[in-house]
Amino acid sequence: MHELAVIDDPAAAGVSLDPVRARLLAELAEPGSASSLAAKVGLPRQKINYHLRTLEHHGLVELVEERRKGNMTERILQATASSYVISPAALGAVAPDPERAPDRLSARWLIAVAARTVREVGDLVRGATTAGKRLATFTIDGEVRFASASDRAAFAEELANAVTALVSKYHDETAPGGRPHRVVVAVHPSARTDDPARADTTREQTT
Repeated sequence: MHELAVIDDPAAAGVSLDPVRARLLAELAEPGSASSLAAKVGLPRQKINYHLRTLEHHGLVELVEERRKGNMTERILQATASSYVISPAALGAVAPDPERAPDRLSARWLIAVAARTVREVGDLVRGATTAGKRLATFTIDGEVRFASASDRAAFAEELANAVTALVSKYHDETAPGGRPHRVVVAVHPSARTDDPARADTTREQTT
């Protein structure tokens, strides 16, 4: 079972969003059968079997074992991943595209860039998994508390200059066998419901 799987098929995305099937996927983080799931979810085994067949058809669960019980064979299934994320590719033509409005100060552009990251890295992960290779990535996730809006602006400018300098230093357009890598840097207010300044943060996000 993978730690995370990216769903890019529209039909599979719709299947995963069904509340009952989403519950079954969560329960199947550990192997289980229709009978064991029926007791946990509170639905007849026949209905559980129907949902399991649908999930299996779309590659969201897989058979791990078959057990003989008298004249019956009990199928033991497990989710193919412990968690899932739906790729914007599942939305087809209406998926967000950063090229439509390249405004680096726009919150909507940030979301479009993040959506592109999910789509592209999801494709790369599938390819690496099929090839039995590890995908080389690097992520920084941190938090900084600014004393003022002017400090935030100064930070953004300094960060942009530092990243631009690094890209210029290491980018080699003519390197034989070189492989392009995408660099994404984003700064946005932290979303915390217990933050007394949340009202100000919400206003800041919508401007």
